[in-house]
Amino acid sequence: MNPEEQRKRLAKLREELMHELGVSAMGGAPPSPGKIRSLKRQIARILTVINEEGVKGEK
Repeated sequence: MNPEEQRKRLAKLREELMHELGVSAMGGAPPSPGKIRSLKRQIARILTVINEEGVKGEK
């Protein structure tokens, strides 16, 4: 993925996470219980790749 695609994917995942957390906060049951955890992991993976690329660029 190029940096632009990573940023778009990150924004989409964060938006989806906010939606799922909102549903959960209002007392509703999320359609799949593991989805919130999965979204958080995907976001962390993308951020890790972005940070690693930033460190490589500085050296």
